[in-house]
Amino acid sequence: MKIIVLLKMVPDVVEELEVAADGQTLDTEFLRMIASELDNHALEEALLLKEKHSGTVTVVALDAPEVDDALFTALAKGADQALKITDGNGTPSTLSGAYRLAQTLSTVPGLLPADLILTGAQAIDDLDGMTSPLVAHFLGLPQLGIVTQVSVNSVAGVATVLREFPGGVRGEYEIQLPAVLGIQAAEKPPRYVPVSRVQAAMKSRVIQSVHVPTAADGGVGLSPVEEMLKPEVTEHAQMLQGSPEEVANQLCEVLAGRGLL
Repeated sequence: MKIIVLLKMVPDVVEELEVAADGQTLDTEFLRMIASELDNHALEEALLLKEKHSGTVTVVALDAPEVDDALFTALAKGADQALKITDGNGTPSTLSGAYRLAQTLSTVPGLLPADLILTGAQAIDDLDGMTSPLVAHFLGLPQLGIVTQVSVNSVAGVATVLREFPGGVRGEYEIQLPAVLGIQAAEKPPRYVPVSRVQAAMKSRVIQSVHVPTAADGGVGLSPVEEMLKPEVTEHAQMLQGSPEEVANQLCEVLAGRGLL
């Protein structure tokens, strides 16, 4: 079984985020980047499937700060191959990034065909969860997102997946392979790998780099963002105190004063 995991680097929101001088991107000078949490779940699901069915897991990521650390960590966890896509020209939009990922999978020898292409259902800078469906669109493959469980029948060439819906509802689907899946949660928590194993991977393993020209973006551009601004502090909340009757009267006065009553 051959599985490809698409890994994305996102800002660590523990740190204070600052807007760069261009007003369109984040200032990355002091920004720490980490692998997207749900992409780590996608990697874990790939490793679990590999353990059940044997085969290989290849991790692919766009170049970004700290991406080498994330790729070596994936290798230390059990991935067989890691590939970094370099373009040297800023952070692409979700649309442009998905195009470059699909283009790379299509053009680098040995990557396709693959049985499954897994990525996180969404990321903190892609709350719409568009990477998975866009990659599937560019590759002409079937896709399902918000997946929490995957079982594969390699003989029949199909996968049975559980998909989450609002309100705790889950649906079971059968999808023809090859396919692209957006993983919401792996069947088990992402495995921990000690630093010593990551350091050993850095010494013994190699990350393959491929260059994708920035002009070859399918006409989707690098970023649709016109301007980024930090939230401005305006008015603070007005606290109402007193008995329930007094608070009710104060609330009515506030709403009436704003023309809402």
